[in-house]
Amino acid sequence: QVQLMESGGGLVQAGGSLRLSCAASGSIFSIKNMGWYRQAPGKQRELVATAPSDGNTMYADSVKGRFTISRDNAKNTVYLQMSSLKPEDTAVYYCRSIVLTTAQRMTLYWGQGTQVTVSS
Repeated sequence: QVQLMESGGGLVQAGGSLRLSCAASGSIFSIKNMGWYRQAPGKQRELVATAPSDGNTMYADSVKGRFTISRDNAKNTVYLQMSSLKPEDTAVYYCRSIVLTTAQRMTLYWGQGTQVTVSS
């Protein structure tokens, strides 16, 4: 089993910054992809940014130039540095990881989510 532990959410004023962290632990052989999704009230969960193991990071158009995703492979951790936050960034942010487990199974895992609230 693999666990994803998120941290770093909170309340911030518009224009401010936050950094989210997500650490993976458990039966990990290798991590193929780590990323962040978000879900605002009444809306579908959407991609924010991903960081696959090939290094080709991808961002939603709405966060390009404001958010930066990075990985520390030694720590099995992914970060999301969020700057110039807007009220429309308010959502629950979920970490997602595609893991090759020690049982040699490619498995998708989700974190429990962390709330980000941006006040105007």
